[in-house]
Amino acid sequence: MIPPRAALVAHARDTIARGSKSFAAASKLFDPVTRERAWLLYAWCRACDDLADGQDMGHGMQRLDDAQERLTLIRARTAQALAGQPTGDPAFDALGVVAAEVGLPHTLVYDVIDGFQLDADGWQPVSEADLYQYCYHVAGAVGGLMAVVMGVPAHEQDTLDRACDLGLAFQLANIARDVREDADAGRCYLPRDWLAEQGIDPADPMATPDRVAILARRMAARAASHEDSARVGAARLPWRSAWAVLAAADIYGGIARKVAAAGPAAWDQRQSTSKGEKIAAIARAFVAARWRPAPDTPRDPVLWTRALQTTNVIPAKAGISRL
Repeated sequence: MIPPRAALVAHARDTIARGSKSFAAASKLFDPVTRERAWLLYAWCRACDDLADGQDMGHGMQRLDDAQERLTLIRARTAQALAGQPTGDPAFDALGVVAAEVGLPHTLVYDVIDGFQLDADGWQPVSEADLYQYCYHVAGAVGGLMAVVMGVPAHEQDTLDRACDLGLAFQLANIARDVREDADAGRCYLPRDWLAEQGIDPADPMATPDRVAILARRMAARAASHEDSARVGAARLPWRSAWAVLAAADIYGGIARKVAAAGPAAWDQRQSTSKGEKIAAIARAFVAARWRPAPDTPRDPVLWTRALQTTNVIPAKAGISRL
């Protein structure tokens, strides 16, 4: 039996509070209905991430011997949730609830899982295009799901692309910040082409932090370009949703900027935004949400763009409003 919605929301609220202070702060800016749905989606994302990496709330990534078995479990529970069946896990039940309420595209849900599959397969990017493809699966597709949660119709591809841009910006910032942590877990998400260009050993990138800092600045610049594109997409949202999105963009963009500014010292400690910096970002976002860029500004054709696929949508429950 699927737990009551209120219990799933409470579990999701606790999950986001423990799993991401940045997203938790930004989520408070949504209207109450959208806020709860965002929490429900986050709970599923967090559970998948923790299962796939052997983490607890995003911390303590491990080298795993049963990665494929974990992915099989994630796929099975997700399929149950999308079919409206109880899963025995509140995070996956949460996905089922929000999917039924807003009509989440199946394609985007499974695109996210495909990102975890890449990690389970020991995949590493060779080119910049590979890097973007990975970022799309683990974060860009989540941005698309969040857009649908905020009321964007699944057929509005340009707006979904803008939402994916924000996810790409977030993940580029994550990768730049977590080079040392990833290396300790036997992973490296910096493209082999980039590493070769700088003479960096992919097996031990932190042996040359000054060279890695060059690539971190490159990633921060890429993240900023996608963040700018996402701001145009935010202009198409209801103002409270735009406020939340712009606050998240500013908070996470601040992490990328800190990594770039710190140079080789960026990995001496984990880069993050302070409570005061989050409050300042929320205030700036409030102003930005009131005076937004023209929503019809063309998307920069130079930016990496996801390949469009047939979108399968779970019909929203009758009687439940989108927003």
